[in-house]
Amino acid sequence: MEIIETKVKKWGNSFAVIIPKKIIEEESIKEDQNIKVMLLRDSKKALKSSFGIGKKIKRTGQQFKDDSRRELY
Repeated sequence: MEIIETKVKKWGNSFAVIIPKKIIEEESIKEDQNIKVMLLRDSKKALKSSFGIGKKIKRTGQQFKDDSRRELY
């Protein structure tokens, strides 16, 4: 799993991000392949709003950890 910083660009009526060639090669990403993207906003407001989110979601911390591990390995 790689973490990259990229800019959001307008593409028709949607937005798009560019994945660097290095990451495409390392992760063996192919055209039309489905991938998952984790979005993290680069702002203090986003960080503040994420505190307490666990109270709204009916899952334990362990369940989140288990799901994350399944995604990584």
